[in-house]
Amino acid sequence: MRQWAARGIETLTRHRRGVDELNVFPVADSDTATNMLATLQAAFQGATPGLTLPALMDEAASRALLAARGNSGVILAQMLRGLADAWTAAGIDSRGFAAGLRSATDAATAAVAVPTAGTILTVAETAASAAAKAAPFGLVSAARAAAEAAADAVAATPGQLPALARAGVVDAGGMALALLLEALVETLTGSVSTGALDLLERHRNRSGAQVEEVPRETGSEAFDYEVQYLLESDAERASELRHRLIELGDSVVIIGSRAAKSVTTFNVHVHVNDIGAAIEAGIERGRVHRISVTRFDDAYSRHHGGPASGHEEAGPFTLQRAVAAVTSLPQLRGLLESEGCPVAATASPDDVLAAIRAGGGPNAVVLVDDPAALDAVREAVGAARRDGYRVAVIPTGSIMQSLAAFAVHDAERPFDDDVIAMAEAAASCRTGEVRFDGGTVLGLVDGDVIHTGTDPAVAALDLVDRLCSAGAELVTVLAGSGSDAETVTALSDHVRRAWPLVELQQLPAGQDEPLILIGAE
Repeated sequence: MRQWAARGIETLTRHRRGVDELNVFPVADSDTATNMLATLQAAFQGATPGLTLPALMDEAASRALLAARGNSGVILAQMLRGLADAWTAAGIDSRGFAAGLRSATDAATAAVAVPTAGTILTVAETAASAAAKAAPFGLVSAARAAAEAAADAVAATPGQLPALARAGVVDAGGMALALLLEALVETLTGSVSTGALDLLERHRNRSGAQVEEVPRETGSEAFDYEVQYLLESDAERASELRHRLIELGDSVVIIGSRAAKSVTTFNVHVHVNDIGAAIEAGIERGRVHRISVTRFDDAYSRHHGGPASGHEEAGPFTLQRAVAAVTSLPQLRGLLESEGCPVAATASPDDVLAAIRAGGGPNAVVLVDDPAALDAVREAVGAARRDGYRVAVIPTGSIMQSLAAFAVHDAERPFDDDVIAMAEAAASCRTGEVRFDGGTVLGLVDGDVIHTGTDPAVAALDLVDRLCSAGAELVTVLAGSGSDAETVTALSDHVRRAWPLVELQQLPAGQDEPLILIGAE
């Protein structure tokens, strides 16, 4: 397996540009093979030595899940998870190989909200079926049958997907998969299978011909952005997210481990116009991090028949926007407003709507750290949108995340870019709290109790050490009205001494509870 992975990486490295050039979506420097190569490298390069096959595959699938980028990379990562779920024995024979391909294909297909014929999924299905038929004749026969069937399936993709036929190319993701299967045959036999290579070469020889550019590899040209992020959640909420993203856009792919009973990390991919809504949908269902957004070529998504998003900001008036907050800690209203972020007087729809309108322009971002207020916020946002406002809601997990989001707000940025930056800042901020519960001092990180004791100072030091060890660059401390100055001073001194590269800031707060709030970014 390690040899196959190494040969597959070498093959995709050698032919990456040729495969990428097949995929002129939206421009000729697309990255289907690049994304698959990066995913494969993340999965196997630097893998732990001496692992059994099941342990190696499980580690590779987990690495790929976190590193996958783009539609093709996410699908490949889920195929690796399918192999890991099927290959649970110390070794596999031909039937095990065929079962692995079937599991990989089913896992990838299940992850895609709307599977499309003529893509990598079609190629995988054909290869898995061919491997199963050839399995009685041995592992080499099964691998060779899968590779040959994959190459034939790639050649047939223009007849299945009209966009490929118009562009005069075959599917790039399917081509990359066929090359990987040919790398397996070479690993097992030492001989080179050339079906996919010959097909790739024929298409490269036609590269001088006029090629019609089409919007992108998958999905319609109605959507301008590719949004991707990691989501810490559970399977039920990930399923809810899938349905919500289908309402917002297309090319929805959400992957996680099918083997695990309680999946905690998912890789989420979607094409949308409303970036803020796509990120907001994830934040509502868990912790979102490692957000990436790619804008498709405007020439093909906005000006060639696709509906324009209608939200490009092009003048001093439209750059004005309100950033309002709704918080569960009304004592901190003064702090937020002193930082320049108006706070709705209450969590009522009328007050939230008033805050949205106070910005002086047609755009607003609403930061909400109080889950109980979301219904009222949605009502207010609905009213604002009916009046012609463009509004994005960013549900944050805490007041510290709201502060982190507002700190990166820049009214000179385009609206979508500003929402992305704010949502990413909120998602990357972890919150520590020191609270009293009867006679016990509790230390919490992102709502989970990780410290119990009797001394608030000890709890605060424990929290800040945990937060800094996770890679914090900035620590913000908000001391409550019940905390003493010595505890706060000791905490500050400890950060400067133990974590000299971490920037520390203290903000006036005075909330009753929590006793101490700590934000780590």
